Amino acid sequence: MRTLLSGLAVVAVMGLAFWAYRENYRTQTAISELTRLQSEIASLREGLSVLDAEWAYLNRPDRLRALVALNFERLALFPLMARQFGGVTQVAYPLAPGGPFNLDLDPVDAVSTGRGRP
Repeated sequence: MRTLLSGLAVVAVMGLAFWAYRENYRTQTAISELTRLQSEIASLREGLSVLDAEWAYLNRPDRLRALVALNFERLALFPLMARQFGGVTQVAYPLAPGGPFNLDLDPVDAVSTGRGRP
């Protein structure tokens, strides 16, 4: 009986050693993958910051003004004027049931907004 228990203990230790060996290599693989992904993220962030800087450089107001002046005839760009926009009366607002100024607030909303009696 003692030999059987010793043999089972040896097999269990060998099984656990094999499992620990496999988990060690899985962990090392995961760590190396994590390191690779972190370096890729860092390089992509660096590239994004370079693109942001380039975008800011290309969108300088003085540069854009010069481009508009250079291509004025071809683009026919004009400054925006107030008369180009519509008036407030031209906006079609949806009507609430019961009239345009119907404020049907329940008592909780009326108290919280200050539009009703407490």
